[in-house]
Amino acid sequence: MADRVYTSSKPIPAGAPPPTFPPTKSQINGATRLAYRPQPAKPSRRRSRRGLCCSCCLSLIMILAVLVILAAIASGVFYAIYRPRRPVFSVSSLRFAALKVSAGGHLTSRLNINVTARNPNKKLVYLYDAISISVLSGGVDVGDDTFAAFVQDAASSTLLSTTASSSGQLLDSVAASDLRKSSSMPVEIDMETKAGVKIGGLKTKKMGIKVRCEGISVAVPKGKKAVVAASPGGDCKVKLRIKIWKWTL
Repeated sequence: MADRVYTSSKPIPAGAPPPTFPPTKSQINGATRLAYRPQPAKPSRRRSRRGLCCSCCLSLIMILAVLVILAAIASGVFYAIYRPRRPVFSVSSLRFAALKVSAGGHLTSRLNINVTARNPNKKLVYLYDAISISVLSGGVDVGDDTFAAFVQDAASSTLLSTTASSSGQLLDSVAASDLRKSSSMPVEIDMETKAGVKIGGLKTKKMGIKVRCEGISVAVPKGKKAVVAASPGGDCKVKLRIKIWKWTL
């Protein structure tokens, strides 16, 4: 079928310009569309927060480093001036006033103890809390007691005396038999306390002190015969228990 050609019903005068047609939709959109301009990138909040955290961490590290350096300098100056030394303990004398093991294996004992505490520091005063003392022999507790609290001046010695006792402790058959037969008994002595240091008018916080004395032998009483007090000496080791926040060193 042939295509039909439609012509305008009105003739176009000679020399007249061609007729204008209405603009198309694409031409209208193109005329109103603005030219694209790239927008500057906005700073990221995450990056700014991260930079602030890094600055805070760096400042904190620097402050801690300065504090550590100052503490080290202060400790060095303190040590150079006062030369602090830990206290010294020794067992002066030890004697059983009574020692009895019943037929059922129950232990009753009473032990006289003299301990010498020495302060080797020339400028420091020790402030002791009460000192707990335990006497052990082969894992058996043969006496417990407490030394009273005291103040020890610089470069001085203090004699501590007490009577440690144990009553009603049940022993196994082997330990009971050994105590009945032996003429002497090896013992270890444990002491524990807290002590502070006084420097002029300044008092430090008290720290824990543990003392263990080994290599001591004491005679076992037989019948009504009195036992002479021994001067065992022994090796007493002193350990300081320093607490830093939640940790104890």
